[in-house]
Amino acid sequence: MTMLTRWRDDQSRPSAKEAGRDLALRVLLPIALWWLVVLAIGWALTDGPLKHLGTSEEQINKSLASSRTSLLNNVTLFFSWTGATVSIVGLCLVVVALVWWRTRQWWYAVVPLIAISAQALVFFFTTLLIDRERPDVEKLDDSPPTSSFPSGHTGAATGLYFTLALMALRIRQPALRAVVVVVCLLVPFLVATARLYRGMHHLSDVTVAIVDGLLACFLAWNWLRRDPARSGASADGSVASERRPDQAVA
Repeated sequence: MTMLTRWRDDQSRPSAKEAGRDLALRVLLPIALWWLVVLAIGWALTDGPLKHLGTSEEQINKSLASSRTSLLNNVTLFFSWTGATVSIVGLCLVVVALVWWRTRQWWYAVVPLIAISAQALVFFFTTLLIDRERPDVEKLDDSPPTSSFPSGHTGAATGLYFTLALMALRIRQPALRAVVVVVCLLVPFLVATARLYRGMHHLSDVTVAIVDGLLACFLAWNWLRRDPARSGASADGSVASERRPDQAVA
């Protein structure tokens, strides 16, 4: 069993106890430790040894602001909206519902929901303690009442779309699979670029957010322990009722 095929190799239904245990130990605990790291980075950027980095980083925002055009303003508005909470949550719930319907496996369907929730926890609790000013350039989006560090749009897009890229590997048509995977991998970086262009974040804000989203994706994808030996049978030895892996698509 490889990481990429773990959900196809073992489709057994977890008990409530197993699901709760694995969610706590394999997602919540690691994400809490990562949050402490993010806090340390945020402190270093706002009040610590990396405080000077904010000034140098703003040169990137100022350079982008000086090259703004109407076309780029509209394009970046689209990608900025792609990473907004309503877009991320809406798409996530649609995917969860469709995957659950197609596979009859709720424990697999909730993977993207776990990913965006994990990164959101780091983002939310970090902004409560780290107050970093946004770049000193004209902002093209309304500034939410949260800190510039880290970028919530970028973290959410990374957590969701990288998870969708992994799920898309189950699409049977090679051409469609390739297109969906590539698009999903590109979206987070386009969102990050849009947030920089529109003056909403520093480079370090989106960089940490991308790492946050990647970690959330990894933890969500591996949130439940899988064992190929259990595939095709339930805990009491009866044949599982889920559909075959080749009948399910992301």
